[in-house]
Formats: sequence, structure tokens, C-alpha cells
Amino acid sequence: MSTPVWNALVRTHHITSRKKVTKLRAAASNYAVFVLLRSGGCPGIMYCEGHESGVKDWVSIVQGLRYKDFQLVQKVAPLHIDGRDKGVKEQQTEYGKLQEVGSVKEFGARMEELGVWEWWRKGMGYVHQD
Repeated sequence: MSTPVWNALVRTHHITSRKKVTKLRAAASNYAVFVLLRSGGCPGIMYCEGHESGVKDWVSIVQGLRYKDFQLVQKVAPLHIDGRDKGVKEQQTEYGKLQEVGSVKEFGARMEELGVWEWWRKGMGYVHQD
């Protein structure tokens, strides 16, 4: 991805509806964004990254699905990578794809791999925002 990368983080009560996940997967493909979901229990967590317009459009789809306790905990903004070379990170991300994990621990590990662990921890309320 040669243009600037943007991301957003959504927290919900839970993500259990396979019908909604199917819609989220289709939206990830349509808007050419990478999405990571923590599904199957509480809390539901959704990470999205890609072009600014794709991330904004994908977040709008999530809002339209009316998830219980929808919170945009990290608003759509330019991506800041935790001490990593941006070019390396971008090569590891598959845009147009949605991946799922079953635990918050797995989600956190993926956030660390993606270079946004500190940003994610702030959004989740694990550390105070500065």
C-alpha cells in the first residue's frame, strides 16, 4: 500500500452472529481493508486498517449492524507503528481480508505483530491515554 495507512478500533459487547461476520468479511473485501475480529465471546473487538476511505466506510458498516455496546475506542486516524519500519509492516498485511481470533490474548498478540500494541492497549483502556 503506497498511500498513507489509516486504522480504527471498535469494541462491542460480543461478536457471535455468523451472519454479521459474513457481512463484515464482504465489507473488508469490498473496501480493500484488513480486519481482525475477536469473536465468540465478550468483549467483541474489531481492528481495521487500510486507505482512509476504506476504513471509514468499513466502520460505517459496523455501526449499521447495530452491535450491542458499540464503541469506536480508537477513531479512524493515520496509522502509527510502535517502533517498526513502516514498509516491513505493510508487507505483512493482507488487505481485503478478515481474520478471526478466539481470545483477547490472541488479539493482543496480533496487535503486537502488526506494530500497534501500545495503541491497542490505550484503546482498550489497559493503559491511560496521554
